[in-house]
Amino acid sequence: MAANDRACEAGIPKPAYLTNPAQLVQLSPLERDQAATVSSRYAFRSNTYYQSLIDWDDPNDPIRRIVMPSTDELEDWGPLDASDELRYTEVPGLEHKYRDTALLLMNDVCAGFCRFCFRKRLFMDGNDEVVRDVSGGVAYIHSHPEITNILLTGGDPLLVSTPRLVAILRSISDLKHVRIIRIGTKMLAFNPARVINDPSLPRAIEESISRSQAIFIMAHYNHIAELTPESTAALRILARAGATIVNQTPLIRGVNDSAEALSQLFNELSYRGVLPYYVFQCRPTAGNMPYSVPLEEGFDIFCSAREKCSGLARTARYVMSHATGKVEVLAKSGDYIYMRYHRAAAKENVNRFMILECNRAAHWLDDYRETCSNDLLGVTCEGSHDD
Repeated sequence: MAANDRACEAGIPKPAYLTNPAQLVQLSPLERDQAATVSSRYAFRSNTYYQSLIDWDDPNDPIRRIVMPSTDELEDWGPLDASDELRYTEVPGLEHKYRDTALLLMNDVCAGFCRFCFRKRLFMDGNDEVVRDVSGGVAYIHSHPEITNILLTGGDPLLVSTPRLVAILRSISDLKHVRIIRIGTKMLAFNPARVINDPSLPRAIEESISRSQAIFIMAHYNHIAELTPESTAALRILARAGATIVNQTPLIRGVNDSAEALSQLFNELSYRGVLPYYVFQCRPTAGNMPYSVPLEEGFDIFCSAREKCSGLARTARYVMSHATGKVEVLAKSGDYIYMRYHRAAAKENVNRFMILECNRAAHWLDDYRETCSNDLLGVTCEGSHDD
């Protein structure tokens, strides 16, 4: 371990949170006014640690792009619930879209708000999708023994206190059919002090693992600049506690939309023992227009990035989380693009293979016209029921 990583593990300052653009002294008065206008619709939240990663002399700095409001967000584009998550909400705070996996939305705040967030509706007044009391969700999981995987999400589960997190983990651990608990978090990038300064957190993970449940940390690094010594130290603490750590990121215009940026992220993650898991097509959520890359351009970037990676760094799949399921983009050839349902909500779509006409302007599955599918080709992918 590098000396600066060891120093970080000894403890780092706790950052202060910023929720008002008036606190952004690095911006001009006009820029602060513009940020305030945007944040009146789509909330702003960051912290002093994450802000310190921004090169304020560079207007195209990727960290700035991730967290700072842009007036382009005000252009009309897409619904607030682009993946129709409400359709799969069984009880308040719980979604059950895929047979073996359920989501517990246990928090409606993050250490920072990504400007391209697909759940920005959770941070708006009047939202009632997140509940503080997860007992209803736990009871639903108890009555559905087919559920083996639980994803704690929100919001960011690691923003809640460790005692509350421990209580939730223990309530799930009592369900013997649940074998994997996933914690979806960007805290490792936004505020690694949360992990470094709280030794009770890795102990909570060790306790859950001792109950024969695997803990997966679903990290959310978008750019190599987020892999600081502090963040690396936090990763190592969680890994020593026994957690398996993977990464997922959307492909974001102005952040990682080049083969160089994406391959650097993949490789550096692998060097730290973190496997790239998913690269998501940016969801066509309201406010996300300036961050979305057309799907075929994004897939080209993804393929070029993989060419620059070792085998362990090229483990990610390029997918979109469509209302009907998780659709993987497989290949392009001539005038056609090929996709497959990696996960499907409806039985008739399980492993369904699709041949679609190329559309360079497409951002989402709904923008394509299907020419034929595995129903016509006789294509099957037996046994591919992974997440």
